[in-house]
Amino acid sequence: MQYPVIQRILGLLLMVFSLTLLPPILVGGMMGDPDLTPFYWGFSITLSCGTLLWLPVRRAKATLRTRDGFLVVTLFWTVLSAASALPFMFSDTLNASLTDAMYEAISGFTTTGSSVFSNLDTFPRSLMFFRMEIQWLGGMGMIVLAVAILPMLGVGGMQLYKAETPGPVKDSKLTPRIAETARLLWYVYLTLTLVCALAYRLAGMDWFDAITHSFTTLSTAGFSTHDASIAHFDSQLIGWIAIVFMFFGGVNASLHFAAWHRLSLRTYWEDSEFRTYLLIVLLVSWLAGIYLFEREVYPEFSESIYHSTFQFISSITTTGFSTTSYSTWPTFVPALLFFVSFIGGSAGSTAGGIKIIRILLLLKQGWREVNRLVHPSGRFVIKINGSPLPETVVEAVWGFFAAYVAVFVFFMLGVMATGADQVTAFSAVASSLNNQGLGLGQVANNYAGLTDTAKWLLALAMLMGRLELFTLLVLLTPAFWRK
Repeated sequence: MQYPVIQRILGLLLMVFSLTLLPPILVGGMMGDPDLTPFYWGFSITLSCGTLLWLPVRRAKATLRTRDGFLVVTLFWTVLSAASALPFMFSDTLNASLTDAMYEAISGFTTTGSSVFSNLDTFPRSLMFFRMEIQWLGGMGMIVLAVAILPMLGVGGMQLYKAETPGPVKDSKLTPRIAETARLLWYVYLTLTLVCALAYRLAGMDWFDAITHSFTTLSTAGFSTHDASIAHFDSQLIGWIAIVFMFFGGVNASLHFAAWHRLSLRTYWEDSEFRTYLLIVLLVSWLAGIYLFEREVYPEFSESIYHSTFQFISSITTTGFSTTSYSTWPTFVPALLFFVSFIGGSAGSTAGGIKIIRILLLLKQGWREVNRLVHPSGRFVIKINGSPLPETVVEAVWGFFAAYVAVFVFFMLGVMATGADQVTAFSAVASSLNNQGLGLGQVANNYAGLTDTAKWLLALAMLMGRLELFTLLVLLTPAFWRK
């Protein structure tokens, strides 16, 4: 282990991250917040800790090994989440405990969107802006992690981004240099965010709501400045704008870049993962919309389609916005809503879940086994975008799926052991592991009613979901720490 180099990177990360505590101070000052002390304290502590870590090893240089990379990536999310918790802890408005502050910060930074706070409409603007800002930063961090960092480490199912995956769209790097790749992804992400904010403003939001909601829409994160989420605005136009940009957020960021670089929408359609994603969205949204109309939940068919499309886009992209009380819908629809969240968006997007590409490969593998029963001597090759996949990729996907099921069962039993009922435990763990935010039962409105133990378990589940399981699981193996 290159511990001095890891310490140096961690110190630099904290110093850079401390700068993100300055914009809320500016926003709070402009909008008349009476107390900005939580951010001054948060900035000072984060900058000081980063400096103290960096100074002793500032000249440490060495090539990071694969094992070092796993540790750096895990520390990136855990330490910066802890730094994000400081303003929540120091705020007199919230009076949050360590557990609640850490839960909210991890939920924000991992773009999960579940919250332990209520009465959001009364929050200071600085604190509200910060909640949305960390989700936006977490979303971008995940894209860079997925496309630029994890492929080099050979992390489980993320091999799908390596050169093993056929086609130019899913190459591990958009450019020969990782730094350039990250910069290009930032351009794509920032451009979509600005367009989304402008669209929200033109649709009727004020500038504060437009900017902050664009943060959480493109990051498919789900925090809102209002308890009622998007329903607060009572506008189908705003809802449809959210639908469009949530959908964009669930698309592979590399695919956005390739389409813009070629100036051709055909690039999207040529990608089998995108076609599957679009098909699932259309099929499930219309199925649920027709069901809601037939059950007379809404008087107009167009209204049924609007609400079903919004909630299912929000669910499959693991955003967590809502336009209505979905938990009161006929039980078939909320159950379908949660199973869709397990699918998730495209790999390399800000969305959570298992990911479309893995689901597609699991289906192809299952169909191959059916064909082998009919033709035992036949050779059947699994293809993506018309090109054959190596068996190692298929094996990695099955390994990820098996680990996912085991981890889900572990956390669900753990949350139930704290006293939660089955519906609450199932939805809370699904929401956390898929980084989705929506809940049923006791957590339909927020997660404040859970015990501290349950909150820490769910916070760990959020981190594992965001880090694609294996990145964190590998740290638990004795072999990882052996010299």
